[in-house]
Amino acid sequence: MAETGHDGLKVLVTGAAGFIGYHLARRMLAAGATVTGLDNLNDYYDVTLKAARLKQLESHANFTFVQGDIVDYAMVADLFERTRPDIVVHLAAQAGVRYSLINPRSYVSANVDGFLSILEAARAQPPEHLIYASSSSVYGTNSKVPFHEDDPVLAPASLYAATKRANELMAETYARLYGLRCSGLRFFTVYGPWGRPDMAYFKFTKAIIEGRPIDVYNNGRMRRDFTYIDDVTEAMARLMALPPIPQQTAAGAGAPHTIYNVGNHTPVDLAAFISAIEAQVGMSAKRRMLPMQPGDVPETFADVARLAQATGFQPNTPLEHGLGAFVGWYRGFYKC
Repeated sequence: MAETGHDGLKVLVTGAAGFIGYHLARRMLAAGATVTGLDNLNDYYDVTLKAARLKQLESHANFTFVQGDIVDYAMVADLFERTRPDIVVHLAAQAGVRYSLINPRSYVSANVDGFLSILEAARAQPPEHLIYASSSSVYGTNSKVPFHEDDPVLAPASLYAATKRANELMAETYARLYGLRCSGLRFFTVYGPWGRPDMAYFKFTKAIIEGRPIDVYNNGRMRRDFTYIDDVTEAMARLMALPPIPQQTAAGAGAPHTIYNVGNHTPVDLAAFISAIEAQVGMSAKRRMLPMQPGDVPETFADVARLAQATGFQPNTPLEHGLGAFVGWYRGFYKC
């Protein structure tokens, strides 16, 4: 049954063939929205997986796909002008912490210049709400947990994290200068069916099924706040109707820009995480213990009080449920 509240809404989703973009577009289509998806279908990971996601979306009459790169300013500006979206959800980016050590230029191009392209187009053709993807990686080497949105974020551990923090500052600037209503979402290790092959849960599942060893970094002494994809899209769907309103302070009106943590607020030890995957796969993992990798952090832990107060919702899917859904999808999709 279609959801209510989004009938007739015009939504532009960048990165629509990506993991989160695909799930959000599907969610919005089911709710009665008209969705335009933009993606450049790059080969950072298996393009056939992106094509398979896209095929699912293109079965909907209210979905239109545009293949293009967000760094193409003229194309993006024209797309905003033609579609005049009510809501823009900007998810297109160069993802991955470790890859930013290998190919840093791609992060500045896609994540910084690409986001400026979106902001400029939105300035010329303002949507009711611009929601963009940030990341828990902006907390960097912070040791205070749980991470709160007002914590200092001055010590990024990777260039990827630095570009995501740059996005937040860019959005703040455009909100302050031009009244562009923006919400930044700091995602905490999102997982689930149709996920990204470069993520640990995907790599672990594939290796265990194929009988190969898994790489366990920092000798397993890591904790992550794993967040199930359906919880992420639920939070995003609710936030769409809640564009920030400038708050009056003693110093004057603040910018209409809010940042939210989107996490399961329940960190899981890496050893317990691997055990949960083993239980779902029905096979034991062969572990290869390795030191901490550059760019990694030992723990992520989201304080989601701000999200809960704004939306009445906070992510809560148990890891076993989410991993069960992922492994079921993985075996079906890859026929293994």
